[in-house]
Amino acid sequence: MTDDMIDTSEIPPLTEEFFAAAKWRMPKPKVKVTVEVEPDVIEWFKAQGENYQRDLAAALRIYAQAHQAFKK
Repeated sequence: MTDDMIDTSEIPPLTEEFFAAAKWRMPKPKVKVTVEVEPDVIEWFKAQGENYQRDLAAALRIYAQAHQAFKK
């Protein structure tokens, strides 16, 4: 799909007011940890591609966000 094929008709234009209210946010630095996982789990993530560590971190984030509501 090319950019021209994407329907952007429902997206409002970015105005000066939008940029005046925008806040600059820097990503938080990553923390290195050692985690023990079953061999089949890590092999599955590795089989998904070279970015398996990023994907594993994303899976952990999704899990954490989904379960935060239950802890409140």
